[in-house]
Amino acid sequence: MPYEFKTERRVEFVDTDMAGIMHFSNFFRFMESTEHAFFRSLGEPLHTNADGRMRGWARVHAECDYSAPLRYQDVVEVHLLVREKRPSALSYVFVFRTQDREVARGALTVVCVAHEEGEERMRPVPMPAAISERVEVAPAELISP
Repeated sequence: MPYEFKTERRVEFVDTDMAGIMHFSNFFRFMESTEHAFFRSLGEPLHTNADGRMRGWARVHAECDYSAPLRYQDVVEVHLLVREKRPSALSYVFVFRTQDREVARGALTVVCVAHEEGEERMRPVPMPAAISERVEVAPAELISP
């Protein structure tokens, strides 16, 4: 059962500031795109909208600690690890690595939510069985720095 997913990204010019260093906010974009790729690897969409009912994953917590800069043209591996699984929520750890070192570590907690036409707000719902039955929590030794 999947508890991890890895992808590589190249830091593009648009990701950088005037000094050629990746802007801190783009680490969050990389985390989110890695999560999308993880769901695609499971054969599941991250968001659906059918019969007037939207289901998606609301972000309820995000953080990132940085230990070294990423620069224009760097290739970075983004390693997603499932830290926690609850009936309606997943928490991930993201480890950003270049060839020689870890450069950042982030976290994201998402809650499965639904919104139906006529409802005022989204509400938490159990995650789909197709996801719950396949995703498991990563071993603690992989998550700890």
